[in-house]
Amino acid sequence: MAQLTCRDLTLGYEGRQIVRDLNFQVQAGEYLCIVGENGSGKSTLMRTILGLQQPLAGTVTTGDGLKQTEIGYLPQQTLVQRDFPASVWEIVLSGCQNRMGLRPFYGRAEKQRARENLKKLDLEALAGRCYRELSGGQQQRVLLARALCATGKMLLLDEPVSGLDPKVTGEMYRIIQSLNEEGITVIMISHDLEAALTYGDHVLHMGKRVFFGTREAYADSGFFRNLTGGGVGNG
Repeated sequence: MAQLTCRDLTLGYEGRQIVRDLNFQVQAGEYLCIVGENGSGKSTLMRTILGLQQPLAGTVTTGDGLKQTEIGYLPQQTLVQRDFPASVWEIVLSGCQNRMGLRPFYGRAEKQRARENLKKLDLEALAGRCYRELSGGQQQRVLLARALCATGKMLLLDEPVSGLDPKVTGEMYRIIQSLNEEGITVIMISHDLEAALTYGDHVLHMGKRVFFGTREAYADSGFFRNLTGGGVGNG
């Protein structure tokens, strides 16, 4: 059974359609890269998968033991978020909120999970630091650790290397790949076609026409050739 299924999905807002009749499935442990032109609905799709926005039509369903509340999310950062005055520990621990039920305080299990993810992403030495004092790459690792506190099954990443220098970008891609190799499903929005064809098992191209298939099929398609001529970006 697929871990995520989008069937006959129409996305948009205020009644305006961005994309319609979108169909694809993601199996447990896969790595899906979402690419496409500006304004094609990529970020809208992520918000819809997370239940933060309702589709205009169609359905999003989870399976294979995955609950919608067990999806970890790393959104695009805003300038306000980069200046957030909290400690690294507080931000990472906050990723455990969906595990607390009706309890008002974090318990031993949540704190242990936060410590494990700080260690996994080599952030233990920064736990007491203020988030806004960190470099862009360090901040992204903190947010990824936070997302991991919410899930051991699926990560949604919206332009996770945006604004990072090439060295830090490579490090972030390697971290994400290692998490995928551990069995975590990755769904990543990216404008980086090279990364999509290097790391992704499958590619979802969104735009006036939609493609969903293996990275090999995508590399041979007209979608890929058109995108390499320009026009790729956020959306």
